[in-house]
Amino acid sequence: MPTTITSAAPPVDIASLAQHIGQSVTLRGWVYHLRSSGKVRFLVLRDGSGMAQGVLIKGRLPEDDFQEFERLTLESSLRLEGLVRAEPRAPGGYELEVTRVIPVQIAPEYPISPKEHGVAFLMDRRHLWLRSPRQQAILRIRDEVCRACRDFFHDRGFVLIDTPILTPTACEGTTSLFETNYLDRGKAYLSQSGQLYLEAAAMALGRVYCFGPTFRAEKSKTRRHLTEFWMVEAEAAFYTLDDIMELAEALVRFVVLRVLTRQEPHLQLLERDTAPLAEVAGPFPRLSYAQALEELRRHGKDLAWGEDLGGDEETVISQLFPRPVLVHRYPKEAKAFYMEPDPEDSRLALCVDMLAPEGYGEIVGGSQRLNDLEALLARIREHHLPQEPLEWYLDLRRYGSVPHSGFGMGIERLVAWICGLHHVRETIPFPRLIDRIYP
Repeated sequence: MPTTITSAAPPVDIASLAQHIGQSVTLRGWVYHLRSSGKVRFLVLRDGSGMAQGVLIKGRLPEDDFQEFERLTLESSLRLEGLVRAEPRAPGGYELEVTRVIPVQIAPEYPISPKEHGVAFLMDRRHLWLRSPRQQAILRIRDEVCRACRDFFHDRGFVLIDTPILTPTACEGTTSLFETNYLDRGKAYLSQSGQLYLEAAAMALGRVYCFGPTFRAEKSKTRRHLTEFWMVEAEAAFYTLDDIMELAEALVRFVVLRVLTRQEPHLQLLERDTAPLAEVAGPFPRLSYAQALEELRRHGKDLAWGEDLGGDEETVISQLFPRPVLVHRYPKEAKAFYMEPDPEDSRLALCVDMLAPEGYGEIVGGSQRLNDLEALLARIREHHLPQEPLEWYLDLRRYGSVPHSGFGMGIERLVAWICGLHHVRETIPFPRLIDRIYP
C-alpha cells in the first residue's frame, strides 16, 4: 500500500529548486541513480520536471532514514526532505542535503538497465522506456511543437475545429482504411484526415484548423510510417495554392525557431546539431514537379513522368537544399480526387509537398481544392468512390462554393527531423506500427 506522509517541508518540483536555495523542501519522485562513498550516500531523483541529487550524510538525518538507502532500488518511488543548496557539479546544478528519506514503494529489479538493449526489447517496454532522459527530451520537444502549432494558428485568426475520427468514407483513397462496424448502420472507417470536414467548417468560419489522430492502414515498414499518427491541418476560404504554400512555410519556420529558442537543453541532450534547423530562417526553395524530375535525373534517379515521388526520390531532393523545399504541381492522376487542376496545364494538380532537409522527406502535403461541382463529381467517379456518403461534401460546391486551399502537417515526421531521429517510432509515446500494437 502507498505510504501517506505529512511533512512540514513544502513539496516542490525539481525544476523550481533555484527558487528555494537555503530552504527546506520535499521532493517527490523516483530513484534514477544510487551510489555510496564511506559515510555519504548519493541519490539522483527524477520527478518528471528534472533531476536532482540528494546527499545523505551519516549523523545529519535519523539513522533509520539513513539505513533506508540500503533498501532503495532503481525506479523506487519516494519522498526526500532536505535543504536546497547550489552545487554546479550536481545534475541540474542544485542538490538536496537530505534530512528525511520516506519510501513510497520499493521497486523490484528494473528491467531496463544502463547496458545496450535492442529496439524490440525497448519497444516491448515502451511504458518504462519513456522514463529515460532521451525519451523525455523527445516528448518535451513534441509538446513544444504541438503548443507552437496551436499558437501559430490562434495568432492568425484560425479557429480550432474538432473533426470526427469515425467517418463514412475515404478521404485519401480506399486502400489504406481501417474498417469497423458502426452499430447497425453498416461500415465506418477510422479517419485518414480531417480535411473534408475542415472544408465545411472553412465555409462557415473562413480560416480553420484541426489537430488530432489520423489512421492509415498502409502495410509499410519504412522509418517514416506509423499506422496511427497526429496531424495539424489547416483550411482557408479564398486561399490559393500560393497562399497555402506561404502559410505552410511560415508554420514550419515558426515551430522550428520556437523549439530552438525554448528547448535548447533537450536538443543538446539528444546531441542534435542545430545548425541545419536554424536554416529555416531563410526562404524555402520551390521546385515544380517537372524541375524535381530533372534534379532526380541529374542525380541518377530516372522517374517516369506521372509517377509520384517515393521515399527514395524525396530523400534525394531534400538533400539538395539546406532547408525545407516545396515541390508543387504534381500530375493530378498521382494525387487525391479533391485537388484543383492547374489552369495552365490540366494534367497537373495545384498541390504541394514540403520535404524536410537531411533526407527526412515529406512533412507537409496540401493543395488548392476543386471547387466546381461537376468537375468534382467527375473526379469522384474516376476514383471509383461512392457518391452517396459524399453528398454532404458536394453540398459545399452547391451552396456558395469558393476557391479554397489547405494542408496537413505530420507531427511525428516534423519531430523526427527536429530531433534528428532515424525512425518516427520514438516521436510518439506509444507507436502503432504494422507489426506492433503493444503496449
